[in-house]
Amino acid sequence: MEKKINYTISVYTENNVGLLHRLSAIFLKRHINIESFTTSECEIKDVFRFIIVVIMSKEDVENIAKQIEKQVEVIKVYFHTDHETIFQETALYKMKSSSLFEEKHIQNIIKESNARIVTVNPDFFVIEKTGFRDDTDKLYENLEEYGLLQFTRSGRIAVSKEKMGISEILNTFKNQK
Repeated sequence: MEKKINYTISVYTENNVGLLHRLSAIFLKRHINIESFTTSECEIKDVFRFIIVVIMSKEDVENIAKQIEKQVEVIKVYFHTDHETIFQETALYKMKSSSLFEEKHIQNIIKESNARIVTVNPDFFVIEKTGFRDDTDKLYENLEEYGLLQFTRSGRIAVSKEKMGISEILNTFKNQK
C-alpha cells in the first residue's frame, strides 16, 4: 500500500458560482477529508487560486488533480508535498484584557512564541500568530488555561519552491479573452 502524506493542491480557476460546491463534491464522492481550504485572487487579474490540503497517496492525488482539471472553469491544477512548498497559517486568539495584566507570564508566552498583540481594549485583547500548524497549536495549548474567549485559524497559504509555469499559462489564458 502506498504511503499517505500531506499534499497541497493548487487549483487555478475562473471565479464562477458553484465551483466550490463541485470541487468539494469531488472529494466527498471519494470520502477524502479536506484538512485545509483557502482561496484568493492570484498573481493574474480575475484568476483565483484554491489551496486544498489533503492526506493521501501520490496515485490518489494524481487522480484527484485530473478530475478537478475536467471542471470547465479550471485552468490548471498542481500538487506538491510539504517539502516542495513554503506554507504558513495564521491564528487569532481572543482573551480577556484582565489576563494580560494579571497574568504577567502571558506576555512572556506571547514573546517566546513570536506572536504579536494586534488589538487591546478594556474587555479583550487579540493575539496573532503566523507559522506552521504545530506552532499555532502550541500557543493555543499555552494560552488555554488562561481563558481563551475565541480562537480561529486560517487555512494554509502556500507557494511552491519550484517554478510551476502558471504565469505563462495564465498570460495565454488572459490574452485569449
